[in-house]
Amino acid sequence: MYKHWLIFTQSITVLLAIFFIVSSLRPDLLSWRPRGEIVVIRESTPTPSNDRTDSYAKAAEVAMPSVVNIFTSKEIKEPSHPLLNDPALRKFFGDPSESRTRRRANLGSGVIVSPNGYILTNHHVVEAADEVEIAMIDGRKAKATIIGTDPETDLAVLKIDLSNLPAIIFGQSEQVKVGDVVLALGNPFGVGQSVTMGIVSALSRSQVGINTFENFIQTDAAINPGNSGGALTDTTGNLIGVNTGIYSKTGGSLGIGFAIPVHVARQIMEQIIESGSVIRGWLGVSMQDMTEELSESLNVEQISGSLVASVLKDGPADKAGIKPGDVLIAVESQPVKNSAEILNLVAALAPGKTVNVTIIRNKEEKSIPIKVGVRPKQK
Repeated sequence: MYKHWLIFTQSITVLLAIFFIVSSLRPDLLSWRPRGEIVVIRESTPTPSNDRTDSYAKAAEVAMPSVVNIFTSKEIKEPSHPLLNDPALRKFFGDPSESRTRRRANLGSGVIVSPNGYILTNHHVVEAADEVEIAMIDGRKAKATIIGTDPETDLAVLKIDLSNLPAIIFGQSEQVKVGDVVLALGNPFGVGQSVTMGIVSALSRSQVGINTFENFIQTDAAINPGNSGGALTDTTGNLIGVNTGIYSKTGGSLGIGFAIPVHVARQIMEQIIESGSVIRGWLGVSMQDMTEELSESLNVEQISGSLVASVLKDGPADKAGIKPGDVLIAVESQPVKNSAEILNLVAALAPGKTVNVTIIRNKEEKSIPIKVGVRPKQK
């Protein structure tokens, strides 16, 4: 009996071993379905992305070659030992006689706007850089020359010497509407060129606190560090803005990004290329937005407009007779709501031109001619 049981268990063991070997090497031999049975699957018909209403591949294909990665570096000097950065230690040991130098790198984006090699980007991307290099999506790299910058709008113009440059097509940023779909292209965090999609959340956004002159397109398309200077395009790939900054408490995108409209960027770019800088109008006054409290204290009904807080001595406004306490309500018969509107209106005026500004003084409305001056360069 024991002998038969031993033969049985050995046979089962051998059969199980054969089963596992066959199932591993030739599982098709163990299939219980009839040979030749066809498995039916359902497959979609290939649709070109150009024919799809939910795809922006064509817009990305058009715009991506014009967007470049920008790499900047600056040589900085620092004490030979980090502890010597502490003023208390320097008090005892004195300033170090030896210092070491290191290069600090920065990343950003830019947009090729002319076949002649001109590139638009942000001022803060190339600010104080010793070297600027760009990298294109086709693999080409080149050293870039800074033609000029405008810190007050945070724009800069670079130039490279390469042939066959794919310049982007300028769109009509004045015709952009809230709710329009837009694409943001750039080099976020240095990971490489990326495209994000969103809508226009607001227009003419000012008093954000990023630049002196602000007239932003606000979008929820993801804009992150490294996207600065990149392109904001419409759904055809045309440039409508230059990505500039974000509102964020974490450093990452929270869905509130800002871009400079391309019609504003173009005006700045043309002045920089022509003269190397931007010339703006100036009145020589500091302004304060009107509020209900200010209106009550001045005993005027006018709430919109801007209060003249101070007047620069011998400036254009001072020579014209503008005084602190005046309420400026219009420039060249164009009503103004706040200080930001006045700043932008005056900056657009040609220096040397005489304009009429409307003020309220002692409850009386007056029109005063002022000869526009040249706005001093801002550091």
